[in-house]
Amino acid sequence: MRVPLSWLREYVALPAGVTGRDLAARLIEAGLEVETVEQAGADVTGPLVVGRVLAIEELTGFKKPIRYCQVDVGRANGTGEPQNIICGATNFAVGDRVVVILPGGELPGGFKIGARKTYGRVSEGMICSVRELGIGDDHDGILVLPGDEPAGTDAMELLGLRDDVLDIAVTPDRGYALSIRGVAREAALAYDVEFTDPAAAGLPATDGTAGEVYPASIADPSACDRFVLREVRGFDPAAPTPMWMRVRLHRAGMRPVSLAVDVTNYVMLELGQPLHAFDRGKLTGPIVVRRAAPGERLETLDHVRRELHPEDILITDGSGPISLAGTMGGLATEIDDASTDMVLEAAHFDDIGVARMVRRHRLHSEASYRFERGVDRELPLQASHRAALMLAELGGAEVVPGVTHVQAPAAPVTVTMAAGHPDRVAGVAYGRDAVVRRLEQVGCAVAGEDELTVTPPSWRPDLTDPNDLAEEVIRLEGYENIPARAPRPVAGGGLTPRQRLRRRVGRALAGAGYVEVLSFPFVSEKDWDALQLPAGDPRRRALRLANPLSEDDPLLRTTLLPGLLKALARNVGRGFGDVGLYELGLVFRPRADAPAGAPRLPVDRRPTEEELASLEAALPDQPQRVAVVLAGEREPSGWWGAGRPASWADAVEAARTVAGEAGAALTVRADRHEPWHPGRCAALYLGDTLVGHAGELHPRVIKAYGLPPRTCAMELELTRLGDPGVVKAPHVSSYPFATQDVALVVDASVPAADVEGALREGAGTLLESVRLFDVYTGEQVGEGRKSLAYSLRFRAPDRTLTAEEAGTARDAAVASAAERTGAVLRGG
Repeated sequence: MRVPLSWLREYVALPAGVTGRDLAARLIEAGLEVETVEQAGADVTGPLVVGRVLAIEELTGFKKPIRYCQVDVGRANGTGEPQNIICGATNFAVGDRVVVILPGGELPGGFKIGARKTYGRVSEGMICSVRELGIGDDHDGILVLPGDEPAGTDAMELLGLRDDVLDIAVTPDRGYALSIRGVAREAALAYDVEFTDPAAAGLPATDGTAGEVYPASIADPSACDRFVLREVRGFDPAAPTPMWMRVRLHRAGMRPVSLAVDVTNYVMLELGQPLHAFDRGKLTGPIVVRRAAPGERLETLDHVRRELHPEDILITDGSGPISLAGTMGGLATEIDDASTDMVLEAAHFDDIGVARMVRRHRLHSEASYRFERGVDRELPLQASHRAALMLAELGGAEVVPGVTHVQAPAAPVTVTMAAGHPDRVAGVAYGRDAVVRRLEQVGCAVAGEDELTVTPPSWRPDLTDPNDLAEEVIRLEGYENIPARAPRPVAGGGLTPRQRLRRRVGRALAGAGYVEVLSFPFVSEKDWDALQLPAGDPRRRALRLANPLSEDDPLLRTTLLPGLLKALARNVGRGFGDVGLYELGLVFRPRADAPAGAPRLPVDRRPTEEELASLEAALPDQPQRVAVVLAGEREPSGWWGAGRPASWADAVEAARTVAGEAGAALTVRADRHEPWHPGRCAALYLGDTLVGHAGELHPRVIKAYGLPPRTCAMELELTRLGDPGVVKAPHVSSYPFATQDVALVVDASVPAADVEGALREGAGTLLESVRLFDVYTGEQVGEGRKSLAYSLRFRAPDRTLTAEEAGTARDAAVASAAERTGAVLRGG
């Protein structure tokens, strides 16, 4: 809502020295969001005066009309002599009064004016259009002033060129602030000054005696509970919109169109009540407000023929729909250049119905913007009367006595609130008197002592709850007066073991060179195809969202990989080829025994245990997972030599890093599992429990997502690593370790992990670590065989090991490997 300060001053007695910025600060303190304060006309400097055209000489020989004008500017030029000015516009004549800026002046945009020779003549200034003055968008011709203002009159003051304009972002609960009336009321409260309600003017006595001006009825009270019609006749369609109104409409962000349209827009901006004018001669039969019937259509003022929905709210006559109520009128009954008799409509439509209709037709308007946020139900009579009077005053119309006023009964809204409720909400002792005073200031009627019965005013439909009333008290008392206190921590609080594990895992992966990403948990069927998932894969069974953000991704993810792979592709596409990413998040796996739909729980009480259990049963399993993807060089190349590309082993190591933070040791086994390469896929086990997979992605997956060759990934389920225990620091022995290397020859099909497990089991408690440092295949070990070289580190916590003790432990480890895997000591 754009609010000119000069317009606001008509209804609130602001101190003379208050600027737009001063008022903005006060309104912000009161809870309104003032985004900017525009100092309109601040960049215009004079002399800018009224000029009277004395003579016009048409210059020929040019590609466009050029006129050499003599203009009387009074004594503004210091001599009293006429100014000679070149002008290309042709919409003015001798005797017209125009706006002239003399040499030395400056127009908006830094356009400096001086005397200069052009088209063979010296031009001593410029005759201005409304766009050049910054008070409109029309640039088709010169601004011709009505009336007989003397030449030389200051046009800056006459046109109101200088003004402060507040741009207020009105939140949905404060629809009353979408009007000069509403903002003026807030300004009066902010400065504790008098407020004059522009809607308080008395209604004509003929409203109760002259009867209806046009027959109308309400067929659906749920769509409209008040409908008002007034009629004017003999309107002059050629009557111009006065300059003061055009300037105000432009300052408020609306384009002047014609006097009839401008008056309805002006009253809407001033009072907050949208109005619509019908051409009286184009109406047929009584007007009815109703819902749409099947198959009905309406061509609206934007020349779009719309298929109507049964829930649409319509204004109709004998010919059918003539307007989308509260949104946009129909083309068939619009006001045109020949309209002299008009029917003015003002109504109170259902806010939810209008909001749904606007979104259904994608047809937003200034009227619908206000109806969606709640319009004062008591305004239609006053707003329509004010508009009719303005059409009579400015357009020569005759107001037909009487009014059509149809309404459905509406019970007043009352809210019961404890007098101390605002005190408890804010933690400040306001007291009952302050609470009552503040509520009465916003227009509420208050009764009661300790228990207050509050009747909100008609212009505040948002006040429906004790907390709404408490907010009014708190904001008017001043948010800045609420003391800042640090919250008191509750004993025994803090992170749960699961939360601590999640943080440790994130820190560990970040320390290993991975960057965290947060992707949307939404996927599509195309992702399952891109991941090469077979038809029966349980990951293809996903929950479909009832209202997805995008129809392209309507499913909840069952794996973290699609979002990570898309993030990796975006980074690679922007030149970051060496990337390692990780994500921690939930996946959603539907339960086979889940009920068809989730129950709707009440909101007026705490759900029972049975209701909570039924809601829990309808939810999918939501295990927490961690996944990484990596591509490019894992170790960068440089002057020190070649780098090392990322491989499946790095993905497996990332899994071990995660498991290590949970105090678990993984067993790695070869596997075939989409979307990994069938020969470079590792299954990750904790005991006999499968916890995830790691390895190099399948080439088809890499191609589908546009990833670099040999891209690797890992996904692991944190919840399967068991309950995280307390992390214990390892015992550090002060005695030296003994290293024993062994090379074992096994069948090529034997996993290295099985050999390592056998070594650990046979070596006993003296074994500190096992490291595979070489894998060899070739003639020396025979076809179908491989050699695995391990480094065994032994250490005792209380003594230095002897060579015999280390050798015995080594032999026991080799014997265990031979027994379990058929390993043969190489060279033995």
